[in-house]
Amino acid sequence: MPQHKPALIEGNPVLVVIDIQGGAPSGGTSSDMPFMSDYQTYMDRAPAVIEAARENDIPVVFFQEAHRRNLIDFGRELDGAEGVHLLEGDPGTEISAAVGMRADDYFIRKRRYSSFFGTEFEILLKGLKAQTLILIGGHTDVCVHYTFVDAHQHDYYCRVVEDCVAGSSQAAHDASLNAMQYLQSAARCNVAGIISAFERHAEGNNQ
Repeated sequence: MPQHKPALIEGNPVLVVIDIQGGAPSGGTSSDMPFMSDYQTYMDRAPAVIEAARENDIPVVFFQEAHRRNLIDFGRELDGAEGVHLLEGDPGTEISAAVGMRADDYFIRKRRYSSFFGTEFEILLKGLKAQTLILIGGHTDVCVHYTFVDAHQHDYYCRVVEDCVAGSSQAAHDASLNAMQYLQSAARCNVAGIISAFERHAEGNNQ
């Protein structure tokens, strides 16, 4: 058992928005990826979390998974259930307009699942003096989970907003949430709880 259960936010928080992308690939076809039912319902909660972070001076980092059109950077990614997806130039690869990303927001493009793998994320987090990472987006069992694990191994406090992430299936979503909680007992939270935590954090900084 852990000796100390940390608060929802420890030190400096950063909101990490993982792969909330929208639209359809060129040619009008759908992306060859599995999605749990009501996936979009979970993503629809993201703008409120993002806005609450901004209102409380919490940095927001947006991630976009994107692959070159010659497929050179997919690696082993196509060995499982996913087909070719999120190609550069396809409308569906762009960050969803609904999340309201701004020109001056932190934005990182990634080629693989984890937000840490082959990106400048760690450099940015050091600059922000980040201690707690709050994750929203998709897929719970893929990019969110891989990012959580790498953040955990880099010694960040990790929080996943369980009603603002969605997976390839309900079973995979639930299993990944349980796996993340296994690594950090305070990992799981919800939209209402994290927004309240943002407000408490801001109040504490203003005292």
